Formats: sequence, structure tokens, C-alpha cells
Amino acid sequence: MTGKHLLFILLCISLGFGANAQGNTHVWEMQELSFTAANTYKNPYIEVKVWVELTGPGFNKRVYGFWDGANSFKVRVVAMKPGTWTWKSGSSTNDPGLSGKMGSFTAIEWTDREKNENPLRRGFIRASANKHALIYADSTPYFAIGDTWFGLGASRYKWYDDEKERPMGPDAGFKDFVRYRKAQGFNWINLIAAFPNWKTDDKSWLLRMDDSAGTTIRSAWMNFDNRSAKNMDNEGGAPFLFPGKVPGYENYFPDMDKINPEYFKYLDKKIAYLNQHGFVPFIEASRRDASLLWSKYYEWPGSYTRFVQYIYSRYQAYNTILGPVHLDIIHLTISPDEYSAALKSMEEEYGPLPFENLLSANANPSTLENWGDSSWVTLHQMGNKREHNFYWYLTEIFYHKNPAPALNGEPYYAGYNDPRGSGAVNYTRGAKGGTDKDNAIVRSGSYGSFLSGAYAGHVYGAEGIWGGDVEEKAPVKMWDAFTWKSAGEMQHLKTFAFSVGERYRDLEPQVDLVTPNRNYDVLSYEGWAYCSRTPDRKAFLIYFERNCPIAQLRGAELNSVYSAQWFDPRTGKFSNAGDGRLTSSNIGVIRLPHTPDDLDWGLKLEYIGEADNTQPVASTSSSAQEKPGPNRRAVILITIAALFLLAYLLGRTQKKPD
Repeated sequence: MTGKHLLFILLCISLGFGANAQGNTHVWEMQELSFTAANTYKNPYIEVKVWVELTGPGFNKRVYGFWDGANSFKVRVVAMKPGTWTWKSGSSTNDPGLSGKMGSFTAIEWTDREKNENPLRRGFIRASANKHALIYADSTPYFAIGDTWFGLGASRYKWYDDEKERPMGPDAGFKDFVRYRKAQGFNWINLIAAFPNWKTDDKSWLLRMDDSAGTTIRSAWMNFDNRSAKNMDNEGGAPFLFPGKVPGYENYFPDMDKINPEYFKYLDKKIAYLNQHGFVPFIEASRRDASLLWSKYYEWPGSYTRFVQYIYSRYQAYNTILGPVHLDIIHLTISPDEYSAALKSMEEEYGPLPFENLLSANANPSTLENWGDSSWVTLHQMGNKREHNFYWYLTEIFYHKNPAPALNGEPYYAGYNDPRGSGAVNYTRGAKGGTDKDNAIVRSGSYGSFLSGAYAGHVYGAEGIWGGDVEEKAPVKMWDAFTWKSAGEMQHLKTFAFSVGERYRDLEPQVDLVTPNRNYDVLSYEGWAYCSRTPDRKAFLIYFERNCPIAQLRGAELNSVYSAQWFDPRTGKFSNAGDGRLTSSNIGVIRLPHTPDDLDWGLKLEYIGEADNTQPVASTSSSAQEKPGPNRRAVILITIAALFLLAYLLGRTQKKPD
């Protein structure tokens, strides 16, 4: 080491750099830089911006940080490539404790063994080259198998500092749920960072102002014990402080300009733990029901975008997907256009995300419908439209002129009925959680969505889990719902997708290649079929819901042989369809065999080669009961005999009488 290098390191230490910001680290490993403000501020959250100018191989960007309580500020960074990375800090107040600090670190690659231990070490999640699927930064395919833990930040998901394993039950904690889902092949978690206007008090879960518009104060999930809102605090307290500024409701709607960093420190632990165990968190900053009063009684959009940026700054250096709002219902909040305007102003102020995290939102019916073409969205979703008639929104996204990867982020929940009563959904088309019927509905949502264009993956959810139900009177406790069989079957969707290798990323939704493919019941989960095909016609993936009719497939290579395998979505196993081969006709039509039974099944067809035309070609009739036609030679002979007889009779009639 040269004297200059040693002098530089000593200078870095003298400036008070965080210990974890020095020396060697790995690419894609979050690094935290800590700073202490020299000045005193009344409300550091709104008065101070802090950042570092980060430079590394092919990288030169500003990375914003966040206030973390008292005089503490932090900036989280990540090296996207191996090499030397340097930074210099700055602040909006030019605070001597925050500005002018410098440092560096060296990032090295993970070994192959380390990458196999945790695939997130392959890099942040990106869109594939064709913008239809997801990959790690090193181009390895990533297929999301997610679960819906919206209330993860709350103490409903208990944080234990120890690593003791607790069985599914009232004592189970966040780490136990992670271990349980990891064993089932899950790698993605949906969560909402904060529910600022929710707490259990003396008011209803659905609370509105006494004005002509009935302005929403909160539209929460119900605490089953007293019909108030669910309390969404954690061990560090509430995410925002009370009292607020809404006249008459100061103790029901908090001060949106005063956050509580202690709440987010516990969320930090959970996000870090998820990444350490191979899970990608999809973090939405806030739920839509806070926005009406937020926009009316606080500086808008500045107050809102400040918080969204706070969440982004706090979690963008983790392997995360980020989103500004959970927009599951659009009539109890501000309009999508108002959100877009706010987000545009935010990007003008802070710039795009430095580490290129994908941006998304759980949207009803879809992010494309709500925000349109060329919006801020880089990962599309549909949600809250639960029956098979709505999987089409994913197909619309796929064929859009500016596509982005897509998934169904909030489909039918296992056991879904939403028993909150008046003002809630009160779903009636589902089934009791854990039953065979319920499992089949969940499979319809996952396979139907995937083959409709959701090649990014799929997100599972269950009654009891999506609402974090732990109350004594809750009809389904979350720890019981974790054990339902439908979740364990989710991993088989990835098996089905990857059965054609990386070609699954090239699939195109082509439902009309299967005929017939649907019955008249649009709000159901039975009787419909779905199909995706690669553009070269060499691979087909098909899924039949229960009670589908016998069908035929068109669009195959002409006069060709395909390997044919049934896929059991209950076990993840393949088996031959018949002798394992199906042959297309001279117009590319294949008669499909009966499913093995009256349950739902997948079918995989892969091109083998041209058919042997010296052998009989399989019939392409759509009717499995069609009788064989008459013998052709016999028809010809009968026709000739009939012509001779006709000629003879005509000859006799033309003879003159004697």
C-alpha cells in the first residue's frame, strides 16, 4: 500500500465514516453510510435533505438518504459492479455534519457457491430483453412466486431477535413465516410500508367525514374483536405521529409531516431478513385510503412525495421492487391522474431511482388501465379482479406497444370471503380455505394468469394472511391459513413455466389456438382453457380448468410430431399424454386427448420433427366421437354400377315399339 493510499484511509476514518462503509464488500450488498447533523432542527424529516454523489464503474449518480431519528441521517448505497466506489456527501442545509464527507469501498463478486446459497446475489431484478419476463442483473431467469403480507411492517408479524423455530400458531413470528414459505419455493413478498391512518379505537373501520362528499378518513381492514380498524403499529410504535391536522379528527388521522423512525427501524430488520433468505420485497409506500385527507389538509404533492421518496431512499439499496401507492380501489381515493402528477413532480425533484429498481403498484384493474402508456410503471400488475374473465388484462399488457413484465398481484385469495359486512366486498364466489374446490380456484388464478401473459410470475394470497388476522374473533387466523395446501402447490407453477427452459420468456398468450376454450360463465373458475405458444410454434403450454370440453389445437407446425405431456398442478409431475406423441395435420391442427380425469390439468407440447407421411395421419376432427367415413373404393364401384344401370334404362326407353 502506498503512503497516499494510507493517508486517504486515515482521512476517511477521521471524518467519521460508518465502519460498514469501508474496506471490501460484495456487489449487490447494501452499504449504509451514517452521518450526524451538527445543527439542531425542529423537524429534520421535512427540513433536511441529505445525499451522496456516488461514483463507480459506469456509475455517477446522486443517491438520497433519510432522517433516522434525533440527529442521525443515513444514506444506503449498493455497488452494481465490482471495483472501487467513491462517494461525497451533501445536504440541503449545508450542515457541517452532513456535507463534505468522503469515502470509498471496493466491491468484489460473489462466488458461484455464494450465489447458489442466495440467488439474490446475482443482482437486482430487471426486465428481460423482450420486456415480458424478469431476470436477475446477470441475466439468470427470475420467476416470482409471491405471497401477500401487506401488514408485514406491523407487530402482527412478530419480530424475534433469536433464531428459535416456532410452530405455526399464535407464537409464530415473522422469521417462522419466512422459513415456512421458503421451504415451499416462495421468493417474493407483497407489503405496504405504512398504514398511517389505521388504529384500533372507538370508531368504525370504515370512517368518513360528516360532509356532503362523505370524505374517507380510513377504509381499513376490520379488527374482528370490536369492528374498529386494525392496529398496524409495531414494536417501534406508529409510523406517523398524532395528533394530526384534520379538524375534529386529530386523533384519527395523524400528522403526515411527522414520521416515527423507530417504526421503520423494525421494518428495516424484516426487509434485510427477506433479502438474506432470497426473497424480493415489493414495497408500496402507502395505501390509497390515506390520500384524500392527505391531499386536502397537507401540502400536496410535496408532503406525499416526501414520504414516497423516504421509502425509496430507505429501501432502494436492497433488492426490492418499489411502488408509490396501493391502488386496489380507485373510487375511495384521489384519481390515478393526480397520483401521476405527484410522481412526475417527485422525479423532477429527486431524479430517477439510482439503482434502477423496478416500479409497480397493485392496481385495479391494472396499472396499464390506470396509468396508461409510457407511465412511471416498469413492472405491470393487475389485481382485485378475481375471476377468469379478467385475466385478459394481462394479455392487453403483453400486446401493448410499450410492454413491461406483468403479473397478477392480487388474484383470488385462498378461502376468500371478506366477512367485514356492510361496506366491504363480502365475496360469495369462492370456497372454504383448504378445500379441494378452493385449491382449484387458486390454481385457475395462477395458471390462467400466467398463460394470459403474466410471465413475470404470480402472487398468492389467503384469507387471514392478507389482513394479518390475529384477533380472537377472526374467522381465520393467519397462522392457520399458512398451512393450506394451495400455497404448497404454488411452486409447481414455476416448474411448469421452466419446463420449456428459458423459452418461457418468449411465450405469447394465444388462448384462441385452443377451441373451444370457454363456456358462458365469465365470473367463474371452471370450463375455460388458456394457451401460450412460442413464436416459432415449437412449444405450447396449455391449461384446462375443471370441466373443460374436448378441444383441438391449431397453430402448430404442419404435418409435425410433438411430444405431449400432461402436467399435474397438484403434484408438479409430468406424464405422457397417450404414447407421449401427438401429430398435427396438413393445416397445423392437433386433436387434443381427454384430460386424465375431470380435474384441472396442464399440457406441454414440444416439437420433435416432421411427421412420417408414409404412416396414417391422426384425424384432426374436433369430435372425439366422429365415426369413420365409408370405404372409398366401395363408393367408386357402386357409383360406376349405378351409371351402367342408368345407361341401360335410358337405352331401353329410347327403343321404338315394333
